[in-house]
Amino acid sequence: MYENVLLPYDGSDGAAEVLHHASELAHWADATIQLLYVADTTRDSVTVVDGHTVDALVRRGEDVVDEAAKTLDTLGVPYGTDVVQGNPAPTIVEYAERYDQDLIVMPTHGREGISRYLIGSVSEKVVRLSPVPVLTVRMQPDETLVFPYENVLVPTDGSAAATHAAEHLVELAAALDATVHVLSVVDDTALGLDVRSTGSGTESEEAATDAVETVVSAAEARGVTKTVRHIEHGTPVEVILDSIESNDVHAVGMGTTGRRGTDRILLGSVAEKTVRSAPVPVMTVADPN
Repeated sequence: MYENVLLPYDGSDGAAEVLHHASELAHWADATIQLLYVADTTRDSVTVVDGHTVDALVRRGEDVVDEAAKTLDTLGVPYGTDVVQGNPAPTIVEYAERYDQDLIVMPTHGREGISRYLIGSVSEKVVRLSPVPVLTVRMQPDETLVFPYENVLVPTDGSAAATHAAEHLVELAAALDATVHVLSVVDDTALGLDVRSTGSGTESEEAATDAVETVVSAAEARGVTKTVRHIEHGTPVEVILDSIESNDVHAVGMGTTGRRGTDRILLGSVAEKTVRSAPVPVMTVADPN
């Protein structure tokens, strides 16, 4: 599925685990990893860009990718390296498009709230902007990194974006011979109290069932032999996190939708919140429409 995997890499604490995870995926896919360091020339500290300052940023980047390359040499994964200058998120997205990358693997600190580190926001911007699938991996102690993925969770709300993303995820699951857990959440908080006794609640549950069946049918058509249906009530992100834990999920796949640009809506921000908080890698796939 993937011939070229782009790994933006800054050498932060925890990034080595992401490097190993990306290398496992690349080894399985017989893919080449492209290590990319973006020298951030937009920071306040380099507002006045003179040659010495930029040279220092670039040298730092060269040291970072050289160190990562030594690890990939040890792991036997083919790779390339590059150091470029610019605004990190759009530069990463443009690089992926220009050089025909099939997947972007983004390390992210992924903390909730204002305490998130800069790279967390960079990852979220890449998720919003990128037409190329993005696999975000949090650099947190609770992160579970297992490959090959044996259980893949595919949340769906029945939208075109979710269905498009599901097609990509079930193809990956089929190649891995993984079990696909298809989840649709009836958001009780959006419907009000006692929704199950109302007509709108019944309609919402029927819509959730239809959404799940659509993905299950697509999975079976792709050759997935193990599927599990989940219709749950609650707040989407909380249900997704509970499902990850209760089903020993190794990866989550979701769709993003909206206009290309920073105003892209991420399935009502559910995908964005999942990227921040899920203790397993999250793959986001943009709706091409």
